[in-house]
Amino acid sequence: MTGRDPGADHRAASPLELLFDLTFVVAFGQAADELAHLVVDGHAAQGVLGFVFAIGATCWAWINFSWFASAYDTDDWLFRILTLVQMIGVVVFTLGLPAMFGSLEAGGSVDNGVLVAGYVVMRVAMIAQWLRVAVQDPDRRRTALAYVVLVGVAQLAWIVLAVAQQSALGFFLCAALLFVFEAACPVIAERRSSGTPWNPLHIAERYGLLAIIALGEGIFGTVAAVSALVDQQGWSTDAVMVVVAGVGITFGLWWTYFLVPSGEILARHRERSFVWGYGQIVVLGAIAAIGAGLHVAASVIEGHAEIGVTGAIVSVAVPAVVFSVTLFALRTYLLRQVDAFLTGLVAGCVAILLGAIGLAAAGAPIGLCLVVVTVAPAVVVVGYETLGYRREAAAVERALT
Repeated sequence: MTGRDPGADHRAASPLELLFDLTFVVAFGQAADELAHLVVDGHAAQGVLGFVFAIGATCWAWINFSWFASAYDTDDWLFRILTLVQMIGVVVFTLGLPAMFGSLEAGGSVDNGVLVAGYVVMRVAMIAQWLRVAVQDPDRRRTALAYVVLVGVAQLAWIVLAVAQQSALGFFLCAALLFVFEAACPVIAERRSSGTPWNPLHIAERYGLLAIIALGEGIFGTVAAVSALVDQQGWSTDAVMVVVAGVGITFGLWWTYFLVPSGEILARHRERSFVWGYGQIVVLGAIAAIGAGLHVAASVIEGHAEIGVTGAIVSVAVPAVVFSVTLFALRTYLLRQVDAFLTGLVAGCVAILLGAIGLAAAGAPIGLCLVVVTVAPAVVVVGYETLGYRREAAAVERALT
């Protein structure tokens, strides 16, 4: 485990990495389902709080594995077995999400014991991997040992937090501080040597694959919403509009996500990886939340929700705003350039999303409102493909030179 070549061309995700990612299909789906459940029952604040915590923890588990694998994936038998252990940990973590959301809905202390148990399983394997690096990669031994110590300290702190019985407010304040510490750990460890040899093109592809997994929630939500409509009134104009809207939203988000060649920029500016990588957590969370919003729309259509059409459209449109604004901010950070034309496109996208909420508040049918939401990412896509791509290509060339 002396490290992969960080400059290797055509470094693709391995079959083992793709198998590992399948565990996160369930994790994203569980978090989105629980968010939708709480929103439908009128506990939106608790649902959002739990969802932010769940997505942060889910993405962090994926980041811990994926950045390590980008640098040290030997694909030998021990690496595979330790990856299996981490997959078991992800499944245990996912099984704990309903209890955590349920405790938020009921009030009182936060039940995160199973979540922490899943992380313990994952991190035992992760620490073992870093110890292998410490033994076999002497040039980066200090970095590997720093990860061992920092990850161990962080996990001990989470165990203490899980055992301590405290209010939800106290728990989330402590959790926020621990998340900050977790985010600082790679920054500290990477400076102990020349840094781990992660591959920027590989990392960009890995995040893109995870984004596609999160986008799957949009398809699931669409199927749920259309099934509710068809069960109630058969195939109708509204049902067709929801199909077009749900698939259109998902497709538009996918198209928008891959507009910027992040891997090429990171290859030239590796120091920008931390902000970009952490910002992706917000983007991925927003994508999964849009899928949850479509589930909420399905419940509203069925008449099983405490909220109305306006609440359902807010559940879809607000995460879409977060996605668009965060993605634009990360693009600006990577390129270190603000493009007036692209800024206008993003502003137009946000305006349309807010307009969809206004239409819902004015009494427009849910199918029409969802179609309007679909138009929002299409504005960015059409603007980029007609005029913006030349400007973006020039901006990328300036960033690379």
